[in-house]
Amino acid sequence: MSLRVYNTLTREKEVFKPVVPGKVGIYVCGPTVYKPAHIGHMVGPVIFDAIKRYLVYKGYEVTWVVNITDVDDKLIEAAAAKNISVEALAEQCTREYLDCLSMLGVDTIDRFPKASEHIDEIIEVCRTLIERQFAYAAEGNVWFDVAKDPDYGKLSNRKVEQQELGTRSLEGSGKRSPADFALWKAAKPGEPSWDSPWGRGRPGWHIECSAMSMKYLGATFDMHGGGMDLMFPHHENELAQSESATGKPFVRFWMHNGLTRVNTKKISGSDAATVEGAKLLASLAARKLIEEHTPELLRYFLLSTHYRRPIEFTPEVLTAARKGLSVFHRLFERVERLLGQPLPEKGDEIDRAAPGLLDTEHATYARNLLNLKLKFLEMMDDDFNTAGAIAVLHELAGEVNGFIEKSGVERNRQAELIEASVAGAMTIKTLAGTVLGLLRGRPAVAESSGAGDVEKLMALFIAMRAEARKEKNFPIADRIRKGLAEIGVSLEDRPEGTIWRKEQE
Repeated sequence: MSLRVYNTLTREKEVFKPVVPGKVGIYVCGPTVYKPAHIGHMVGPVIFDAIKRYLVYKGYEVTWVVNITDVDDKLIEAAAAKNISVEALAEQCTREYLDCLSMLGVDTIDRFPKASEHIDEIIEVCRTLIERQFAYAAEGNVWFDVAKDPDYGKLSNRKVEQQELGTRSLEGSGKRSPADFALWKAAKPGEPSWDSPWGRGRPGWHIECSAMSMKYLGATFDMHGGGMDLMFPHHENELAQSESATGKPFVRFWMHNGLTRVNTKKISGSDAATVEGAKLLASLAARKLIEEHTPELLRYFLLSTHYRRPIEFTPEVLTAARKGLSVFHRLFERVERLLGQPLPEKGDEIDRAAPGLLDTEHATYARNLLNLKLKFLEMMDDDFNTAGAIAVLHELAGEVNGFIEKSGVERNRQAELIEASVAGAMTIKTLAGTVLGLLRGRPAVAESSGAGDVEKLMALFIAMRAEARKEKNFPIADRIRKGLAEIGVSLEDRPEGTIWRKEQE
């Protein structure tokens, strides 16, 4: 099956064909670094990390760029309110953003260009737009003349008249039309500014992304991503000014991810403007949530919804995600007990084990796993459907668990059956890790200074329950199990003994 990607520009799924055969360029709008990162800032990077991983898995050479907006009205205002420099606030928030990405396993981004380090490129694009008569200078400002672009609005399907309502801020003078937007802003006292042909000033928001994306990916590149809230005016203006400057198509595929919703309320950067919104964003601080719920759980949670759909952030959904993720770790623990050691980082998948199984009574198991692996890849080929791919991983886990049960390998310990079980587990581990960035390590466990005492106490409870069962005092045995369950501790009886685990809250 060919990879098909939904293109916001055409409102259709299209067969993916890169601009340069074998190579893919991706640009995703990063944060304006004026406040701590919240969970919404993590959605796009986690999604596109999985997208890049899959493209690499398919054999493409991928370059992925995520910008840092460190020159912007909101940043200037926030720095003034905190009585610190714009540079200091930007550096502080950028560092936290990058730390959160690292914790979530987003490690495939190739460049993080900053707007402040690309002023020359921004000025050059502005100069080109003026020369091509798509922009004009007035009183130290440079404005894009929306009326000169007959295609304006083709991405968002909005009319020119709606531009004024969608802009962040169009302060300044000399505009010919309320719809025109700023490419360069004349300097104001106390604000960062740079020399330009039009006097001291600073870039507008939209031109920053055009200049940086085209510098690193070319005049035409493959994928441009960002949240739905950026489609207008930001991406619409990016598209208009970039194609007007080069005379070439700007982006092959426009991809927009759904916004995070808490209690049905969509979360976007504009929420910080209200007291209620600021409190909500603080409660969704990325670092806080990562520490509370573990990085892998949050990554699993974010990938469990198709990227174009809103992400519902509720305790119930997180609980469901926790249970779903635990299925894989329990399976891995089960297979590791058969193997007598941890699963390797890399190992034979079912593809290699299948030839030896297809001529045995376990042929159905091998065929089912091979078909499910193909189904996983088909899900990813269908507009990077990570939610569907995770569902297939659960089907794979069910097959492996079923094979272990039916084959009796936990009792007979036959080498070929252990090998087949390991191959099934490694198929899951490899697909999840290589493509989705999941299950790459052992599950995070909450630390406690009294961990050793807890182990001793649990060993005592397990021994007491075993003694009660031996004496056929089942009411006491059941009471111990139920009592532990009430505080989130589950017991699992296995041939080699009883194990316990504390379910995360």
